[in-house]
Amino acid sequence: MNKRSLSEKAFDRLNVFFVIMIVIVITYPVIFVMSASISDPNAVNTGRMWLWPVDITFEGFKKVFQNEAIWRGYYNTVIYTLVGTAIHLMLLLPAAFALSRKDLKGKKLLLWFILFTMLFNGGLIPTYLVIKSLGMLDTIWSIVIPGGVGAWSILVARAFFQQSVPDQLVEAGKIDGASDLFIFFRIALPLSAPLIAVMALFHGVSMWNQYFGALIYLSDESKYPLQLILREILIINEIDGDGTMEGAVTESLVEQVKTADLVKYAVMIVSALPLLIIYPFLQKYFVKGTLIGSVKE
Repeated sequence: MNKRSLSEKAFDRLNVFFVIMIVIVITYPVIFVMSASISDPNAVNTGRMWLWPVDITFEGFKKVFQNEAIWRGYYNTVIYTLVGTAIHLMLLLPAAFALSRKDLKGKKLLLWFILFTMLFNGGLIPTYLVIKSLGMLDTIWSIVIPGGVGAWSILVARAFFQQSVPDQLVEAGKIDGASDLFIFFRIALPLSAPLIAVMALFHGVSMWNQYFGALIYLSDESKYPLQLILREILIINEIDGDGTMEGAVTESLVEQVKTADLVKYAVMIVSALPLLIIYPFLQKYFVKGTLIGSVKE
């Protein structure tokens, strides 16, 4: 009974092979960028550096840390991420909890409107006009308000509340004289720590990596997030000896190109470093996030 057939063994080996290939495909670009950020640009461009660092130099990181725009972008991104995640949770949790209750009047109509937004949206130009008419252009609110909560998040959180906060528990609280707000804050939220952690992580990561909204709605460079600064460095491909993105003045064109290549890889590492550090400690919440709402009683 414990013996496995030849086809089962072949299937297991095939799975192992595909997993190993996926790991290689995912990890190689990360290792390459990390190695390229501290390698001689000539070694990278000529192909001598294909995995491990060659002719190690930290000139790229030196240029990055001298660039005030990088630090300003870091500060802006942290603010956008924290504020955006807080707004996301404040909108998501009450809405999902209310929709999870059977006694909510008009629940089907509200769910229909939410599902409708998963299929259709106003488009880029109408959304821009709405942001402009509300006076939010070139402000933090143009980054954190649009997309503050989505239909997918509401549906997932609703399923979680239905499983974790049963109607019997809510009815018991009402019998004891608890109000809806008391039930939400003192019963539902304490039972929803995994949901809060997962939704905060998902939205926080998206806020940290987003740049398109800033590209559309922000014109003041002092408000650019880190990812938009990175985009400018990668596209403009010009950086002078002081770390500003206005072209080289004292360096030769060759040295300028070398420095730009180093800075590209160094900025990639600097921008992704917080997530690379935080993720191993929060990996269990991401795993839980894939299971939230997957089982329905």
